[in-house]
Amino acid sequence: MTAMVLAIHIMLLLTLNIVPEETQWWKVQTSGLDTNLRGVSATYSWDLKGMPVVWASGSNGVVLRSIDFGKTWKRLQVADGDKLDFRGIVALSEKTAYLMSSGEGEKSRIYKTTDGGETWKLQYTDKHKEFFLDSIACLSETHCFALGDPLDGKFLLLKTTDGANWNPLPSENLPRALPGEGAFAASNTCLLLSGADIFFGTGGPEARVFHSPDSGQSWTVTETPIAHGNASSGIFSIARGVGKDLVVVGGDYQNPERASSVAAYSRDEGKTWQLSTQQPGGYRSSVAHIKGSLLVVAGPNGGNISYDSAIRWNHMHSLNFNSVAFLDFYTGWAVGPGGSIALFVNRVGFDIRYRAPHDRQPRAASTVAD
Repeated sequence: MTAMVLAIHIMLLLTLNIVPEETQWWKVQTSGLDTNLRGVSATYSWDLKGMPVVWASGSNGVVLRSIDFGKTWKRLQVADGDKLDFRGIVALSEKTAYLMSSGEGEKSRIYKTTDGGETWKLQYTDKHKEFFLDSIACLSETHCFALGDPLDGKFLLLKTTDGANWNPLPSENLPRALPGEGAFAASNTCLLLSGADIFFGTGGPEARVFHSPDSGQSWTVTETPIAHGNASSGIFSIARGVGKDLVVVGGDYQNPERASSVAAYSRDEGKTWQLSTQQPGGYRSSVAHIKGSLLVVAGPNGGNISYDSAIRWNHMHSLNFNSVAFLDFYTGWAVGPGGSIALFVNRVGFDIRYRAPHDRQPRAASTVAD
């Protein structure tokens, strides 16, 4: 090897070694908006030749949508919604999505659009001060649930079976909430639907998982070893892995550097729980299952990846994200403060899977259109 070739070789190695860790996993597509994004959801649109459609939502009434893999983002307007905090969004197609705001009483609302966000129909709200929505999830356009904080000692679960009308589930079979127990609207991921199974995580005096195997007709509740004991700690996110695997993450958002008891897993569908052997590096607000034993978590001081179904968590980056969502092994997004949206970059050695055949490279830049 000549001296010149050796010098070039060394320079390339140095260049590779100093690439910031953030760029190895996530490609930031847009930022700089006056909003704290907490909701993100994506789906494949067959009307757009299989291109992913991504919806995001956050504070100050911000709702964003991209139909070109993040090259451009359109800001959508919700009538009289400029001051609402849109904590949850569910993408069903490039035209249809559900949107949930969180806040006391009438500030908690459920909207739906069927025209790509040009118009939004208010489907549910409540004037009672105790009414507070935490999460929304769907199995289909006509089969969705929304979770709210306890009313009269029981957690509120709203359900639609026609995509238009929402009604509370009977609460007599739900275990009573503990004094001070609540759910967290940090990432729209404290509620999990899986077929007829409903799971949701709580915090406060205990960090518990509620489970219904029959769409809300009967319930059990199980304590977990996740950090708890005050109003800012508990389970913030729950995800299903392979088979009967479940994963919960959280901690204390008022003490985000606390790195103990923030991630746990179950191998028996939530009957028993154990802490991850190697914990993430602090409070984590969102967990997403990618494929097989692969999971990702996000929080204000960084994110982690697990290759062994949540036994050990490895450091990914130090970016501040609130929520992550994945379509498959190749395609996912994360959102956070300042209107930041980032595309997952697959490091396993495979090309990121785009359904558009003539565009197989990640987008390098993004704009937001009003």
